[in-house]
Amino acid sequence: MKKRIVIFMMLLLAAVIAACGSRAQKEETASKPEKSSLEESVFPRHEPYGQGVGAAAGRVIWAHDPDSVKWDGEGYWWEPEHFDEPAMLDMVHRSITSLGDEKSPAKGWETLFQYNNEIRGKRGGYRPGEKIAIKTNINGAGTYGYDEKSHMSYTNPVLLKALLLSLVEDAGAAPGDITVYDVTRIFPAYMMEMCTQDSLKGVQFRYLDLGGEKDAAADTGAPVVWSKEVDGETNYLPACVTEAEYLINLANLKGHDYGITLCAKNHFGSLDNSNRLRAPEAAGIHRYLTQNKMGAYTVLVDLMANYQLGEKTVLYMLDAFICPAVNSVSVSPENSIWQMEPFNQDYTSSIFVSQDPVAIDSVGADFLINEPAMTEGNSALKENPNVENYLHEAGFVSNAPSGTVYYNGDGKKVDNLGVHEHWNNTKDKKYSRNLGEKEGIELVYLAAQ
Repeated sequence: MKKRIVIFMMLLLAAVIAACGSRAQKEETASKPEKSSLEESVFPRHEPYGQGVGAAAGRVIWAHDPDSVKWDGEGYWWEPEHFDEPAMLDMVHRSITSLGDEKSPAKGWETLFQYNNEIRGKRGGYRPGEKIAIKTNINGAGTYGYDEKSHMSYTNPVLLKALLLSLVEDAGAAPGDITVYDVTRIFPAYMMEMCTQDSLKGVQFRYLDLGGEKDAAADTGAPVVWSKEVDGETNYLPACVTEAEYLINLANLKGHDYGITLCAKNHFGSLDNSNRLRAPEAAGIHRYLTQNKMGAYTVLVDLMANYQLGEKTVLYMLDAFICPAVNSVSVSPENSIWQMEPFNQDYTSSIFVSQDPVAIDSVGADFLINEPAMTEGNSALKENPNVENYLHEAGFVSNAPSGTVYYNGDGKKVDNLGVHEHWNNTKDKKYSRNLGEKEGIELVYLAAQ
């Protein structure tokens, strides 16, 4: 009898445990709503790494206007008539206004400059006479034997003009105090002409002009110091950067042979050594993009943190009007039409701006790796979440996964660069601050008016 009672009690206990387990499993399943394949994100979700920076901490503005791009695939993508200049200028105005949380682009710029000065221990905003350098990405436009008819991707000329107009007319900068540069390439003549006319007369361009007056010549007193030993030539920054009080990082949103290229990698074109055309190769730094693993030291974080580059940057901007899957191919509708909402089989026709270098590249990475047109056309990006290694290093910069102690290139240990995380899904594209949290990224979408 006792034996039967013991067996009965054991069976009853097992039933209770099984029921509890089943309930817990159901509750866990209920708390995780099913996602469609459209909503699944490639990067694993995680809590925000690092702390947001900027006048509005962690804020990234996304301005989108489908009518800003009018290219039907005929001719060269970059021809100015393929873009609506007033619409693009309006996108710049509204982006600067929203990023500064102000009511006008003039007030927006004032707030952005004040924030940059404050974190560098200065007071006030932009002062007339202070120099501003703009780093563009002209990689696809020209080399020593420049071909102005290049089909490859580079900085949108109409966007550059719109940015310059806003700096002059809204921020109050004198054209002669603004320098647009790319150390390793040559600017197309048409671009320089359209960006130096009328109210922009006096804007300077510095580029690969060996021995010429327009050369982005090195400041040999400003060597780039890496946080770890890098086997390559010593690199220098151009004098137009070291002489500037502020920097604007105007990068491209597009796929790359190494996966992605955003604001951090844009500064590969700020390095000067004996190989002016291929300075990153002489510097020995390309291998830090091809490791295809997490928890690895990367020079990209050093560039983000550099006291002459990152610390001076008042604005990060991603040119996202026409975004091809790879940097080394001719731009065409076939490799630049996106499927993701709200693009829906159209060009991306967007710009992104932020004062947080980690946040803006995190947003850019989410867009690139979750867009089928990018991953299907780029084997280095498809199903390769390791391209975000540098973002984890940057988010955890004070205690980097690689164990690297990162410095700012001037002997100061870096404690925070910004915040890194991923959106909730590809449909809603919401980050922690959008969902009511106190820390993380805030992505603000500005639709066409």
